[in-house]
Amino acid sequence: MTPPVRVAIVDDDALVRAGLIMMLDGVEGISIVGEAADGDQVMGLVDAHAPDVILMDIRMPKVDGISATARVRRRSSRPEVLVLTTFDTDDHVVRALRAGANGFLLKDTPPAKIVAAIHAVANGEPAMSPQVMRRLMDRVAVEAGQHQRARARLAALSERETEVVRAVAGGLSNAEIAAALFMSVATVKAHVSSILSKLDLDNRTQIALLAYDAGLD
Repeated sequence: MTPPVRVAIVDDDALVRAGLIMMLDGVEGISIVGEAADGDQVMGLVDAHAPDVILMDIRMPKVDGISATARVRRRSSRPEVLVLTTFDTDDHVVRALRAGANGFLLKDTPPAKIVAAIHAVANGEPAMSPQVMRRLMDRVAVEAGQHQRARARLAALSERETEVVRAVAGGLSNAEIAAALFMSVATVKAHVSSILSKLDLDNRTQIALLAYDAGLD
C-alpha cells in the first residue's frame, strides 16, 4: 500500500491553516504532519516532521514564502513546495518557480483540485491554477516579442558596433572597451554615438537594456 503524502502547512493566518487542516484531514492518501506561522519556522518544521509537500503562503511577516522555498530547496533531502496564495502577480509566480516551487495555486482553488495538486507535486509533477498558467503563457509571449523586436533593432548595427553593445551591457567603461576591443577611446566614443543614433536611444543604460532584451551575452 502506498504511504500517504506527508503535508505541512506554512501560513501566517491561523484561520487559513485551520481551514486547510480541516479540509485535508481524513482525505485518503494525505497526512497532515505539521504547521508553521512564518517562513522562518520552515527549516525546523522540515527537520521535525520530514514532510513530502509543503503548502506555502507567500506574504508572511518575517521570512516570506519565496525565501523559505529557496532555503528548503537547497537541502539535500528536500520536500516539494506548492505555493498556495491569494497573490498571483507575474513577479510572485516567476520568483516562486525560480526558488524551486513545483506548483502555484490560488487559495480559492476548489478542494479537490488542491488535493490533486498535492499528489502531483509529491510525484515531481508541476501543478498550476489555470489563471496562473495563462499569466505565465502571456508573459512568455510578451518576452518573446520583446526579444524578437530587440534583435531586429540590433540588426541595424555593424559587427563592431554589436561588440561595443555587448561591452556596454557588461558595464565596461569607454577605456575598458577600448582595451578589450583594441581600439582608441575616441573610436569607442564614436561607436557609442553611432549606436545611440541608429537605435534612437538616449544613453548607455538604454543600450544595456536593449542588449538584455535581445539576449546578448
